Amino acid sequence: MDNIYDLWIGERQVSIPVAIASMAGVTDGAYIRDRAAHVGIGFIGGYAIDEATISAARELSHQGREEFLPRDPIAEISAQIELVAAAGVIPGINIRASEVDSLVTLSKNIGDRALYEIDAHCRQQAMIDAGCGEFLLTHPQKLLSYVQALKITGVTVSVKIRAGVAPNDAELAKLLWKAGADIIHVDLMDFGPAKIREIRNVCPVFLIANNGVTDFEKAKDYFAHGADMVSLARRSDEKTLSGISQALAQFTREHGWYNSPKQLCRGGDIRSLAFCCMPVKPCPLLPALEKLKISPQEFVAMKMEGVKDTILEAGTSTCFGSLAYCCKDTTPCMFRDSTLKQSGIKRSIYMQQKRDLARKIMNKIFS
Repeated sequence: MDNIYDLWIGERQVSIPVAIASMAGVTDGAYIRDRAAHVGIGFIGGYAIDEATISAARELSHQGREEFLPRDPIAEISAQIELVAAAGVIPGINIRASEVDSLVTLSKNIGDRALYEIDAHCRQQAMIDAGCGEFLLTHPQKLLSYVQALKITGVTVSVKIRAGVAPNDAELAKLLWKAGADIIHVDLMDFGPAKIREIRNVCPVFLIANNGVTDFEKAKDYFAHGADMVSLARRSDEKTLSGISQALAQFTREHGWYNSPKQLCRGGDIRSLAFCCMPVKPCPLLPALEKLKISPQEFVAMKMEGVKDTILEAGTSTCFGSLAYCCKDTTPCMFRDSTLKQSGIKRSIYMQQKRDLARKIMNKIFS
């Protein structure tokens, strides 16, 4: 498997940071299989798995909506997972549940063969009335209990949310992370990439950005604000997916870090601390550190510890005597570039090292 993205969910390596989001009655195993060359995760479903949600799905079906209504949900979901996995894609199950026991029963029958995505996203009134979908965003304690119950069974948990429904999306994301959620899959609605940055800045959870991804430039904007992956639903046709995945691979081979953030002074998320100068002059770094309760001295120590025994430790001819304080490769800088050239370091390798530094900084901040 090509490892240019160095992207993992637990012990699962993600081949491409592009996912197919669930669409009720549409995204089954065959749908994912036919697009497998261009995606790393395929979320099948949503599947209603208990009496209340199955009844709601049946009601929606009678209203003309496409829904999955298998006679045996566990057997059907298991078969669909096998189809996705056989295509070389990580399977995810988008689950509509009205009570925690149904989730636990499903996980005990299916095991850890797939990612379990709790549907806190559906806005159909029948599902909300069943205690599913957006209902969970306004009743967070129930949602958190779902996450905790699934994590106890030893599976990987994703939560699909719709931005702007909960009173505070960032606070909800923080609670989900602390409850054990591995992934937060965000339908951004009309909020755009700033909402992804808002969530990225409060928790280190794996983030999937959804809504409006139609080409590589849109995907890149989400990546630059903190997304680990992007997902497509209605636009998940082979032509669109192929265009995004090919452009993404080309960009990554050239620049090394596929989702490198904007610099902090240009609206970057918390990962952009890897690009910041020493905190010696008034700039956005100082208030950012104050918000994080990190002193300038601690920041310098954190950076130098993060680059110890790496190629970023050197750089006597740079502004602050180390590549640790240099900006991203797309920002013109003759001092950085001459140091890289003299050391025989490719820009893509430099950016990969910056990615690793950002991860170390994130680990320090959120530990």
